[in-house]
Amino acid sequence: MSLDKILSIGGRPGLYRMLTQTRTGLVAESLLDNKRVTVGMSSNVSVLSEIAIFTLEEELPLRAVFEKIQIKEKGGKTSVKHKDNKLSLEEYFFEVLPDYDEDKVYVSDIKKVIQWYNILHDHGITDFTATSEGADKANEEE
Repeated sequence: MSLDKILSIGGRPGLYRMLTQTRTGLVAESLLDNKRVTVGMSSNVSVLSEIAIFTLEEELPLRAVFEKIQIKEKGGKTSVKHKDNKLSLEEYFFEVLPDYDEDKVYVSDIKKVIQWYNILHDHGITDFTATSEGADKANEEE
């Protein structure tokens, strides 16, 4: 499953898998407890494939950050937990992404990235490369 179907819903813990869209919003399933929820259009919903992290030069897609974590951890879960202290989290993130913009990326953002990576890892979602459809389009352009 790609990050195009994984959602973060404002005010709700964890991540969700989008099941279907409706006229008034969408239906999603929690990756934490497999419960289904209906989400209205007024809710703050973010698709993980659309999220980026600020670096000193550019915005790096979240999937690329996940790939860097995956390489650092040799495919395993993170060596720090999202509830660790601020200094530990910042040191870890600096090892993963040395040029992240410390003025724009807050500790709360780092906590989310680490928590999300571990949730995805627990559910076997470990292919963070660009979607095959996007790769096919890129190959056609060449």
